[in-house]
Amino acid sequence: MRKIITTTFVTLDGVMQAPGGKEEDTAGGFAYGGWQISFPSDEGMDSKLSEFMNTPFELLLGKKTYDIFASYWPHATTDLEVANPFNTTKKYAVSHESFEPSWQNSFCITGDVVAQIEKLKEEDGPDLWVYGSGDLIQTLLKHHLIDRMHLWIYPITLGSGKKLFAEGTQAENFKLVDSRISTTGVIFATYEPAGKLVPSNERSVK
Repeated sequence: MRKIITTTFVTLDGVMQAPGGKEEDTAGGFAYGGWQISFPSDEGMDSKLSEFMNTPFELLLGKKTYDIFASYWPHATTDLEVANPFNTTKKYAVSHESFEPSWQNSFCITGDVVAQIEKLKEEDGPDLWVYGSGDLIQTLLKHHLIDRMHLWIYPITLGSGKKLFAEGTQAENFKLVDSRISTTGVIFATYEPAGKLVPSNERSVK
């Protein structure tokens, strides 16, 4: 069974909305799009990105993130280390409604998306990588479908915006399996689920 692995850029207060650009996602009147840009990557982070891009993967994306990626990466003339694997790999776009994907090698997932994602996990193939896709991540968390989470935690607070761990997130333990810190203060941390968190009133007393 292959894994579902998320990569999320997030602020200290948990906001994951529109890290890359002003117009990326203005839902809710969000005014801080592009907040990630003030923290350029260093050699260590570039090395981690290269490691990602040289590992076989397929993309599992929410519809909004898919549309953003599909409008940019097929036409990219820079960042080819990312563009080339993104353009050639299989891409699965999770959508409330059926649509005809425009990005090459793309497939729409709609209807009973949880059952379809579970079926995808059972297939032979590279791990499924999730970037952005806040709504999709909430679904994956709810159904315990995430096997590993890469968090790029930026030293900034915004006070508003869509949260990675939104209201309704279930209580769960995670274990830290990797971490490093960039010269600009960005923390890269990798977590894996480590079991359900038992409420204090349900714990046995020894």
